[in-house]
Formats: sequence, structure tokens, C-alpha cells
Amino acid sequence: MEKTKVMIVDDQSISRQLFEMYVRSSDRYELAFSVTSASVVEVYLLKNKVDLVLMDILMNDGSNGLDTAERIKKLYPDIKIIAVTSMPERSWITRAKSIGVDSFWFKETEEQTLLEVMDRTVAGESVYPTSAPAVRLGLASSADLSERELEVLRIITTGASNAEVAQQLGISENTVKKHVRTMLDKTGYRSRTELAIKARVIGLAISHESLV
Repeated sequence: MEKTKVMIVDDQSISRQLFEMYVRSSDRYELAFSVTSASVVEVYLLKNKVDLVLMDILMNDGSNGLDTAERIKKLYPDIKIIAVTSMPERSWITRAKSIGVDSFWFKETEEQTLLEVMDRTVAGESVYPTSAPAVRLGLASSADLSERELEVLRIITTGASNAEVAQQLGISENTVKKHVRTMLDKTGYRSRTELAIKARVIGLAISHESLV
């Protein structure tokens, strides 16, 4: 039986080495490549056969695994892709589905092991979590924030003013201010700047535009 050739794309050495160990420990998989940046993936795929890509989403060099996954799916639709991340950004699940990423796995909180998700994905299933893991943001849980509040928060993390947030979301500036005030009340932070920095650091609110 021919083994499934796997490419690992992850800039965190511990995660990458763990994924390599998983692949090598299985008689169903073969490690094709292990790289630290999404920016080089397409170069490898030009001349090498890969069946499955384990794709981290946000990397230190600024490369974005979801952007790369979208291009791969257009060029090589038969390649299976599993998006992997340790960050609880909910919008990434939605975007991954929209661009055709086969499965999605949170590194530290999923009940299923990565090998289980790999097996199911290779077998033709699409395996997605029902929600992002809850994390603490000040005094609040991320589950305490509404989808609209998170939309506002994502844009704030780019340094946008309340007026710019309002324009992007098609709502009034006063409504933006109310959302910010509510989030400050929930989290206990004293300023929108502190709120934005903390949310960005824990990976709760990351605007796609900030990755480009």
C-alpha cells in the first residue's frame, strides 16, 4: 500500500517536530517535506508529489497559511489540507471552509488526535470543530463576546479609529463606541488600546488585513 505523502508547514519548532513524529510513527504516512514558512510551499509543490498538507495559519515571517491554502486548492484541488493553529480566532474556521480547506484542527484543545483527523481527511471527510476554544480575556471568557463585538475588536487591532471601524462595518460610530464600552466592562480593561493589544496577543482577534 502506497503511503500518503505529507508536507508540514509550521514555524513553531515544537509543533513541527511533534507533527513529524506523528507522521513517522504511522505506517500510513510518509514525510515529504517539513518547512517553516507558507511562502515556500508552492515552490515545493511544483516539482514534488504531496497528498496532504498540515498548514499552520499565522507564521512569524508574515506568511498566511490560509492565503496559501486558497492558492493550493485552485492549483492542486486533489491535495488535502488540514489547517492547524493554536490561536482561538473564530473567523479562521469560517474562512477555511469558504476556500475549501478540508479539515481544521486546534493544536492544544481538540479531543481528536491529529492522526485521527488526518485519517478521516484522507478518507474523504471534512473534519471541523464546532467552535473555537474559549480563552480568558481579562475578566471575561472569549465566549462572553458576541460575534459583532469580535468583528469590532478585529478591526481595532489594526489600529483603526472608531470612525474607521464604523465605516468598515456599516454601522454608526456611536454603536462602535457602545460595543467597545461593553467589551471594556466585560474584560475589566481600562482602554481600547489595552483591549486590542491583549486580544491580538492571545490570538483571539486577528484581522485578515493585518496579515497581508
